[in-house]
Amino acid sequence: MQKQEIYLVTGATGHLGFTIVSQLIADGKKVRALVLPDDLLNSRLPSQVEICYGNILDPLSLEKFFRVSPDTEIFVIHAAGIVTTSLKYQPIVYNVNVKGTKNITDAAIKFKATKLVYISSVHAIPEQPIGQVIREINHFDKDLVYGMYAKTKAEATQYVLNAVQEGLDVTVIHPSGICGPNSYTRNYATQLVLSCWSGLLPMGVDGGYDFVDVRDVASGTISSCRKGGRGKCYILSNRYLSIKEFFQTFQQITGKKLPKIMAPMWLAKAVLPVSTLYYKIKKRIPLFSTYSLYTLTANSMFSSDKARLELAYTTRPFEDTLADTIEWLKKEKIIF
Repeated sequence: MQKQEIYLVTGATGHLGFTIVSQLIADGKKVRALVLPDDLLNSRLPSQVEICYGNILDPLSLEKFFRVSPDTEIFVIHAAGIVTTSLKYQPIVYNVNVKGTKNITDAAIKFKATKLVYISSVHAIPEQPIGQVIREINHFDKDLVYGMYAKTKAEATQYVLNAVQEGLDVTVIHPSGICGPNSYTRNYATQLVLSCWSGLLPMGVDGGYDFVDVRDVASGTISSCRKGGRGKCYILSNRYLSIKEFFQTFQQITGKKLPKIMAPMWLAKAVLPVSTLYYKIKKRIPLFSTYSLYTLTANSMFSSDKARLELAYTTRPFEDTLADTIEWLKKEKIIF
């Protein structure tokens, strides 16, 4: 008799988590989502999703989340996390990204999960010199990476990988800069699109990053549940895109005029205090910070060759991602 299977997804109302859940439901999979009771985005989840209220910081609430009928294969996708560009230590970021991940990992061991897929980040991988391709590694050290977010992801990733020694089948996913539709939480890429649409950007900045479609990352993550190797890591990236090319692509799609001036990094850093104050007054997430400007000039030459070979991972053109994002924003009446 064939075993039943269930997918347990944390962070299901986030950009990537929501997309993962939506794809699983479309594939006819049984999905249970762990969500905070006061999360206003819970109502947006597909109706077929089984909602389990709880918190990754509360091990007791995870008991119900993990409890299933006998002979059921449990596939855990841990997508919950807090992304921050702040360099300051933030207890909530450490607690969610590190302690929460430890709780999920321990529960996966306790309840004998078939698979745990952990959504880490390319930022957990130590940066390489400009021009050198960044590939997967098998050991993570928080002291080798820069920034609060990167350090928490590195520490959590190593804890997850150590669980292989406890008999847990673990696969780690490292997405690059996620963008695309379904961003109800309005991540940084979406904020950039909104700023371009409203004409609030006086100028751009030199630099760029590797932007990848959230739907491609979701597909790669789901694929890793079956195809991902035990204790293996996979970079899910696309390609490097300069901010200038981002602007040009946006202008081609929308017809809107965008700044042609790309400020040198020294100037962007000089006006950063004023920019930060502006966003603080407007009560909006700042597009640029010390960390984000650092990221735009750092090496982001990531290789997804391993994922393409072992997970059948594929990516779509950035032009399609941006066009679909704009159409989604219109559909949601976020832009007009």
